[in-house]
Amino acid sequence: MMPSIPAALHRAAQEFSSAPALVEPGVTQLSYAELLAEVRRVAQALIAGGLRPGDRLALWAPNSAQWVLAALGASYAGLTLVPVNTRFTGIEALDVTHRSRASGLVVVDPFLGTDRLATLQAAATAEGKQLPRLVVRVPSGWDEFVAGGASVPEPVANARAAAVNPNDLSDILFTSGTTGRSKGVMSAHRQSIDVATAWADIARLTPDDRYLVINPFFHSFGLKAGILACVVSGTAIVPQAVFDVPQAMALIADQRITVLPGPPTLYTSLLGHPDARRFDLSSLRLAVTGAATVPPALVDQIRKELGADVLTAYGLTEAVVATMCRPGDDAQTVAQTCGRAAAGCEIRIADPGGEVLLRGPNTMLGYLDDPTATAAAIDAEGWLHTGDIGRLDERGYLTITDRLKDMYVCGGFNVYPAEVERTLAQLPGVAESAVIGVPDPRLGEVGKAYLVCHPGHALSTAEVTEFCRSRLANYKVPRSVEVRSELPHNASGKILKYLLRGELRGDEAY
Repeated sequence: MMPSIPAALHRAAQEFSSAPALVEPGVTQLSYAELLAEVRRVAQALIAGGLRPGDRLALWAPNSAQWVLAALGASYAGLTLVPVNTRFTGIEALDVTHRSRASGLVVVDPFLGTDRLATLQAAATAEGKQLPRLVVRVPSGWDEFVAGGASVPEPVANARAAAVNPNDLSDILFTSGTTGRSKGVMSAHRQSIDVATAWADIARLTPDDRYLVINPFFHSFGLKAGILACVVSGTAIVPQAVFDVPQAMALIADQRITVLPGPPTLYTSLLGHPDARRFDLSSLRLAVTGAATVPPALVDQIRKELGADVLTAYGLTEAVVATMCRPGDDAQTVAQTCGRAAAGCEIRIADPGGEVLLRGPNTMLGYLDDPTATAAAIDAEGWLHTGDIGRLDERGYLTITDRLKDMYVCGGFNVYPAEVERTLAQLPGVAESAVIGVPDPRLGEVGKAYLVCHPGHALSTAEVTEFCRSRLANYKVPRSVEVRSELPHNASGKILKYLLRGELRGDEAY
């Protein structure tokens, strides 16, 4: 049976003792031996704060060294981690802490000009709810909090860590809630470690690597394919709180970053930035991305200009990583597929409908306190219904063609926006696109394309339409085009199409 997160930390401290573990320039630099010691101190502080095995610790903060220490310290103390989306309002954060029955909360204030704790307190007062009994404010109260752990002997914390079972609940990750109320996805320690190990093996992470983690830690990728993947492989974690292109380029150059995962827009932003040539980005060896649309030209550009290999992957909170490309896959495979099964996952395409079904050891334990939603997501044979539409080629490589909810019907024909977006990605000047179905009195629905152009490029509706007509059936061609300076994204880089739809409907929430 695979180890728990505390067991993985002990192994890392033993095998990679002096290797850099956590590097936040100007703030923290810890080796793996020092990381274990600091994590133990945090665990002692959590125990001193009255948190018991099985209690839940909510963590509402941007990527930072303290996020890593708080998260790993929670696991070491036998707690269950509940990350909170940094984009959430106080009302949304209160909903997560309340539904998860969190006994503790670590919150960073201020962040992006907002006093997060104040918004949470206001929401709690308005709704007549209580905050968790232990609240730690970072950075102002962090040192005092950790120092309070001195009252708990080290052997007590070590005993807590040793008692953690691989089948114990390690984390509850709440989905983004873009199509409804967010749901708490539950995973065991063995699942979190297994999926991190699988990702690290395919990415060939070693103690010589330095991993710039821009993906949010509150997201399954940032936590498990980020922090935990580094722990199991001895790789250095270099967190970045908010994606800033010049800062990211400076970190890559100064810290000799070798591994950089992120959405396609991250790489287009780096490559297209006017100051890109001022920074030495030659240390990069691996870029990992994933989306329905990854232009082949972008894969070639990353390989040529950054000298890095490129892999694409597919996953979701309920299974974390399901497929990955492998080192050496050609540009077309990397751009047009999400790779083949990884981490012991089975893949099947449902007939009819083409929905992607997944089954494997890392599929979630279920949704928190929601057996109805769990039964709807995981059928009697253990297949997770992803809501994605896709196909498998003869090699077992998966291509995601769209979301079931994104598909629209134009004149009786199904249109999958991802197919149209892949076509638009080939149009010179297009940096990013989103296609949605909009009501039409004659055809039911027709496509509307939202575009973001590369700097210095401009596109007209006629140019876009003509390009699409030469490559797509008429019913798939967008009937209207809107060029914008940017599109709405969530913290993981995914375009929030529901906001575009809401804007058209005139929703007040937009």
